[in-house]
Amino acid sequence: MAEQERTGLTTLRGNPVTLVGPSLKPGDKAPEFQAVAQDLSTVTLANSAGKARLLIAVPSVDTPVCSLETIRFNKEVAGLEGKAQVHVISMDLPFALKRFCGAEGIENIQTLSDFRGSSFGRGYGVLIKDGPMAGILARAVFVVDGSGTIRYTEIVPEIAHEPNYDAALSALRSAAGS
Repeated sequence: MAEQERTGLTTLRGNPVTLVGPSLKPGDKAPEFQAVAQDLSTVTLANSAGKARLLIAVPSVDTPVCSLETIRFNKEVAGLEGKAQVHVISMDLPFALKRFCGAEGIENIQTLSDFRGSSFGRGYGVLIKDGPMAGILARAVFVVDGSGTIRYTEIVPEIAHEPNYDAALSALRSAAGS
């Protein structure tokens, strides 16, 4: 079966990009994924079952917008320890993620790499197929509740822009019961 491709959901500096994977919406069951942590261990959605999850896809923490976004979410979720699991997922290698987190004091979220098989990107419909950023993830945010149901989605319309922090955090707090 061929993978679904979608164009028109997001652009890179005004140029449409094609995304590979499904178009997820609130109420859908969150797809399982496997990503790689900084210590090279495998992390899955099931690892945080029972908690609200904020899944943040970014192109690379080594770009200005992704860096700002990761730092901001790290600050904003500081009061949700134990109630929510927050992952920033990119194609960056785990070593680069570890360096970035150390340099920026990232402690409230977990950065993950999707470089082994792109299961997050393909499963959540954010893997870029074409253009200069082919093979990396589009900017997107998903909130998944403790039972594995998607409660919020945002594919950011322009990859170079930041997401709607307030809407994502409100959905996370609601899913976490805070």
